[in-house]
Amino acid sequence: MNVTVYSTPTCPYCKLVKEFLTEKEVSFKDVDVASNPSAANEMVKLSNQMGVPVVDIDGHVVVGWNKDAIEEVLANAKSAKKPAKKAKETA
Repeated sequence: MNVTVYSTPTCPYCKLVKEFLTEKEVSFKDVDVASNPSAANEMVKLSNQMGVPVVDIDGHVVVGWNKDAIEEVLANAKSAKKPAKKAKETA
């Protein structure tokens, strides 16, 4: 699972998102859009938003601190990664 958090150092909601992901043991890439203009442009193209945080989870974008939406996208991403169980063969 690829998770990217677009944030700024002064954003309290960005801190909440990163703490939440850490508690859930989800590794993520933290991108500081305040110091990286090209990353900021990338974030705007991805989300159509200039505000942070923006969370990209395997291409699914959540804008803002929306715990329920982040949990839902994480759950869907995790279940999509699980291999299908093989059916038991009967003789």
